[in-house]
Amino acid sequence: MNLAAIQGLLIPFIGTTAGAAMVFILKDKISDLLQRALTGFAAGVMVAASFWSLLSPALEEAESSGMGRLSFIPAAVGFMVGIGFLLFLDLVTPHMHMDLQPDGMKNTGLKRTTKLILAVTLHNIPEGMAVGVVFAGWLAGKSTVSYMGAIALAIGIAIQNFPEGAIVSMPLRAEGMPKWKTFWYGTLSGAVEPIAGFLTVLAAGTVIPILPYLLAFAAGAMLYVVVEELIPEMSEGSHSNVGTIAFSLGFVVMMILDVALG
Repeated sequence: MNLAAIQGLLIPFIGTTAGAAMVFILKDKISDLLQRALTGFAAGVMVAASFWSLLSPALEEAESSGMGRLSFIPAAVGFMVGIGFLLFLDLVTPHMHMDLQPDGMKNTGLKRTTKLILAVTLHNIPEGMAVGVVFAGWLAGKSTVSYMGAIALAIGIAIQNFPEGAIVSMPLRAEGMPKWKTFWYGTLSGAVEPIAGFLTVLAAGTVIPILPYLLAFAAGAMLYVVVEELIPEMSEGSHSNVGTIAFSLGFVVMMILDVALG
């Protein structure tokens, strides 16, 4: 694995770390308006990344392999398996709610925050795999996947990881935990992403033959998180229009990044 791929795999982790560092900047809570904006922007980025960085290359790769009109099969199968995988995670772990307000957590103890860390960590695994799959395709010389396209996806996931890092560190700080410790926990929740990405690239011999399925799997997993977690959070309350505007901006920014860089 070359240095460029390693650096790309670390980009999403940087996004989580930056989000966790918000505990040093903000006081005890984040404004409802900013929460809606962050969540909506992240949702827009993930929807655009799911199509341009994952589903579109999956369809192109299947078509280039000679499947012709049946090239939709890997994308459809992989997408639904990705949805099913995240559905299974939600059945066995708590939901990952993007609640950056600590007020409702002061009397719940650390049990809820421990579950939140577990949920965020597990949801980060398919995102790390998504970046790993794209970089594995690039390293294998696949024409449907470019280095800059892989970087665009990594940047998009890093943007989405920013509020995730904050939703781990901020509630822990509200529980009275020292800032550096909450920052450490928030950072650790994103450590699984580069690990999952590295393992996926190392398994390139297995990954490449089923690349269209895995690209679509990652897209399904990411869209599940958007529909199940991000969109409800950005839409509830009195500032839902802010979430919608931020979603649109996030979608456009990621579309520009992917098309221009890919």
